[in-house]
Amino acid sequence: MITPELLPKGVLIAIGGNEDKGTFPKSKKQFQLNFFELGILKRVIDTMGGTQAKIEVITTASMIPEEVGNMYLQAFGVLGCQNVGIMHIREEAEVNQPLYLDRLRAANGVMFSGGDQSRLARIFSGTAFHQILLDRYQKEEGFVIAGTSAGAMAMSDIMIKGGSSSRSLLKGAVKLDRGLAFQKNVIFDSHFVKRGRFGRLMEAVATHPFKIGIGLGEDTGVLISQGNYIETIGSNLVIVVDGHHIKHNNTDYVTPGTPLSIENMLVHVLAIGNYYDIRERKFCHKQNPTQE
Repeated sequence: MITPELLPKGVLIAIGGNEDKGTFPKSKKQFQLNFFELGILKRVIDTMGGTQAKIEVITTASMIPEEVGNMYLQAFGVLGCQNVGIMHIREEAEVNQPLYLDRLRAANGVMFSGGDQSRLARIFSGTAFHQILLDRYQKEEGFVIAGTSAGAMAMSDIMIKGGSSSRSLLKGAVKLDRGLAFQKNVIFDSHFVKRGRFGRLMEAVATHPFKIGIGLGEDTGVLISQGNYIETIGSNLVIVVDGHHIKHNNTDYVTPGTPLSIENMLVHVLAIGNYYDIRERKFCHKQNPTQE
């Protein structure tokens, strides 16, 4: 359960990504069209305060940071944002440079690109940069942390770092690690529906049954306010996996490679405009179900 007085004042926006978005140069045109057609990037901008917002794009997860940075500059520019900075932070030694910390303190929000979520966790965890993000997200109303694909997956404290979809639900097939812990009660997965990652997220939740699994479809995201209320944005689906009511679960005692058996795992399917209350573990039709 979330303690009410500890509910963060900031907003998380986790986006499921699209095939090769921000990872390979051939996807440049697709990268732009996805964001524009679905309005996800515009929603990010509006949540950060509009086109005058100071936005920092962090390309650390990508192996082609310059290309990704240019894509974001172009995309934000088309939508009227000119106050956009790019942080090409590549190694731990760069993270706590005073220039980056000052820019982070001045920003209305940040956007983590796609790529490798393990790089994000390795480079940022425990740094002054990371602490500023945590503090601002916890204490500042309107501060936004957004991320797509790997940038979304790294937001949770327990992070999926890899694992074959075809071998999921065999003990140990899904590889888990520590994430950046902006959201401590969920596990994110991305490219969810198209890449068939249902079993992967189910195994992750079976391993940590008091976490809520959030599978982000491509061209889709979730906007999480107060650390609790999920709003689905975009054109595809969000899959919520709840392990709180599991009765039988052999995950703890079988050997690696053994098929898992799980009884009474709950699954919810959310489309655009649907909401989910993480604390109450409840599908709802408006942002604050207490108003229903």
